[in-house]
Amino acid sequence: MASTNCLRCLARPSLSPTNILNSSFLNGSTSRSKIAAAAATSTLNPISTKGAAQFSTTSVQSRSPINRPATTSGRKNEKVKGQKTLRIKKKPPPKTGKPPAPGERKAMRKRVVLSNTNALEVQGLRELDAGLVGEWEMGIVREVEENAGDGDWVLEGALGMVEQDKGEGEGETNGEEVIGQVVGLMGSTVDSLRAVEAFKTAQGWGLFRRPGLLVREESVAVSRKLIMSEEGEMLRLVIDGERGTGKSVLLLHAMATAFVRGWIVLNIPEAQEVTNAMNDYAPLPGTTPTLFSQPTYTANWLSQINKANTTLLQDMELSLTHNLPIPIQSNISLSRLCELGARDPDVAWPIFQAFWAELMAEGRPPVLLALDGLNNVMRESMYRAPDVSFVHAHDLAIVNHFVGYLSGERKLGNGGAVIAATNRSHAPKSKSLDLVLTQLQEMQLGEEEITEKDPYEKGYDGRVEWALGVKEVEDVEEAAEEETAEKELSPGPVEVLKLKGLSKKEARGLMEYWAKSGVLRKRVDEEEVAEKWALAGNGVVGEIERGALRMRI
Repeated sequence: MASTNCLRCLARPSLSPTNILNSSFLNGSTSRSKIAAAAATSTLNPISTKGAAQFSTTSVQSRSPINRPATTSGRKNEKVKGQKTLRIKKKPPPKTGKPPAPGERKAMRKRVVLSNTNALEVQGLRELDAGLVGEWEMGIVREVEENAGDGDWVLEGALGMVEQDKGEGEGETNGEEVIGQVVGLMGSTVDSLRAVEAFKTAQGWGLFRRPGLLVREESVAVSRKLIMSEEGEMLRLVIDGERGTGKSVLLLHAMATAFVRGWIVLNIPEAQEVTNAMNDYAPLPGTTPTLFSQPTYTANWLSQINKANTTLLQDMELSLTHNLPIPIQSNISLSRLCELGARDPDVAWPIFQAFWAELMAEGRPPVLLALDGLNNVMRESMYRAPDVSFVHAHDLAIVNHFVGYLSGERKLGNGGAVIAATNRSHAPKSKSLDLVLTQLQEMQLGEEEITEKDPYEKGYDGRVEWALGVKEVEDVEEAAEEETAEKELSPGPVEVLKLKGLSKKEARGLMEYWAKSGVLRKRVDEEEVAEKWALAGNGVVGEIERGALRMRI
């Protein structure tokens, strides 16, 4: 049958209307006649448009359009009728473990490890016992009593009490040969210190076989002051210093000495926990200004006191008559009294007042009141009063009790000491506290010019000055004679101990103890000690530990 078209024409590549339009635009010839001819050709030759794949070197232009269902609205991501989507519902992960009990996370955060069985045991380590403390007592007590009239409230930089005579015979009796050495703590002392939460988590106790303390010149001076306060005037001391200088460890050393001497120790381990509004509180009726008690914290504090001093408290019975909200026997021990207060927070504060009255009775042992983090109690707390104003920390019953003895307004009946340590790492800044501590240090050094208040600063707190014994006293006699009211600074007997870095002798003794324990794997010589001492800011003990133990490569 004859074909109406030539076979050569059929073999030639044909162009679709789209390709013709594209080539026309590219060549610049877009006349209406060529566009009409291309449309006519596509109409007459259906094979070229709807047949098999056309011959072309450009696959993109020759591909067939994708057949998509037409939409009327033209919206994006609109579900088309008949189209199926895959929806997978995610199931929550199954709970396999038991949730932590109330207080379990806090217990893990505050857990302190005091022993490392992998560490070597140091042979010949002397213990902090009654014999060593007795040597400190017999060495200088008589000489200090003779020179106590030269202003006994001054600690003289914590070094005035340390004898400079290093004779062979005297060195064996005054206990100064242990300065620069590490002494171990007895088991009973460790248990008592753990009960009062004297050990801190960041002090590195878990690196060694047993807890030990470096004997510094300042620690010997503080121990001798504690011994003198048993029969003399009450010791009031504030330990200050830069971060990492060992303030908390020196406070621990004082508590260890008190336990060895048979004292009753009451410690507030973290003043921040008293003032950060994390405990329940209630106003005490009949107090002016209004004081606020913290029942739960007081109950826990009584339990802590009982565990730490249970050996002494079990042998002490009630000797006074008390009006308590619960009936108690007249001959129970003070340990049992603390247990009753720890059991019921509602009666914890009245029982603590009765317990403290018993400690102040005649014939009781000396008492040590200790507090760590003095900066937190020298400002307003986070608690709110009924008028929505912030409650000052001194209006909290526990803090008010401590500050009353620190200021000297109250006296310990059977001797003792009140010691507080500042915090320079994460404590709030108190301009009043910094100013008063600076003034007291300058007075102790005998400087003529004393730092004065900034006249343009309005943030000073007079209650801080009162708490540290700095008071403005109006001289009435001179005012009557000169008809002027003069005010002078009258510092009370509050001692300030400014801690600095270790001496090279003390740093070497500490590093030798680390090497004997197997923690420091280096040769301890003068060159190594001088390097660590210089890099640590002239012997800052925290920096020495960080550079020698915690930053080893």
